[in-house]
Amino acid sequence: MSLAERLQAGERRALAKAITLVESTRADHREQADALLTALMSATGAALRLGISGVPGVGKSTFIEAFGLLLLERGHRVAVLTVDPSSSVSGGAILGDKTRMEKLSMDTRAFIRPSPSSGTLGGVAEKTREAMLLCEAAGYDIVIVETVGVGQSETAVAGMTDLYLLLQLPNAGDDLQAIKKGVMELADLVVVNKADLDPAAAMRAQAQITSALRLLPTHAPTAPRVLQVSALKADGIAPLWDAISAQRDERQASGAWGAKRREQSLAWMWERLQAGLRQAFITHPGMAARLQAATADVRDGRTPASTAARQLLAAFQLRSSS
Repeated sequence: MSLAERLQAGERRALAKAITLVESTRADHREQADALLTALMSATGAALRLGISGVPGVGKSTFIEAFGLLLLERGHRVAVLTVDPSSSVSGGAILGDKTRMEKLSMDTRAFIRPSPSSGTLGGVAEKTREAMLLCEAAGYDIVIVETVGVGQSETAVAGMTDLYLLLQLPNAGDDLQAIKKGVMELADLVVVNKADLDPAAAMRAQAQITSALRLLPTHAPTAPRVLQVSALKADGIAPLWDAISAQRDERQASGAWGAKRREQSLAWMWERLQAGLRQAFITHPGMAARLQAATADVRDGRTPASTAARQLLAAFQLRSSS
């Protein structure tokens, strides 16, 4: 059987191999990955795509395991794509999230795949979207994307998932520290985790975040709901799933669900197009010397960056058309 057939038959090793293929930077692998994704497109799109972010220490891995185990009990198949930050020095990543989801990783109905961020901004790996499609084609009806940890730039996950969950701590400091405006505006649900440690603090955090969200612009018709959970004790997980299901049903009925998917696909195309043009520019045989000289001129203050960019683009266009 081909790799696509093995993947659709539910072979976990085939799915892992396919994700490795799409993550490869080799040109021949890229062509094979494109052919594989094209062959599988008709089998994608039926899964619920969930993005999960939160500050380090908020308990994302514990939450995802408790949430995933509930979903398995409800008859779902769950794929979890976790992203670990890559070292800016060595380029390596620990990829330890799978070890923190021991029960979930041992269940054959779940698939957990850690990937390095490899310097990609936005809290996700470069090929997370492709990996999501592969998981859907393999029959996983819920795909969870866990980001490296929330920050002002960690919003890319909202642009590739159906619903975006933001995890918060009961004692997250002052309001400005707890509520990062750029991320909050994108959240569909806010989850105060570890509510069992300090119920009073969790209640205060829920009230503060709820009040703050009413003042922020939102992409949805109503402000996101704020719920309390204890992932360690699995408390509040079932009501959270009910809230997620209700949002999904509401948006599917209104047409907003499909419209968002279409916009995300177009945004993904333009993102890959920009990345491809940048790679073509850098690797063009006639541009290496010009790029090196322009880099030195800008670094040493002899040429403004904007001027150097225009000159390089003009030279690239001339060489590409000749």
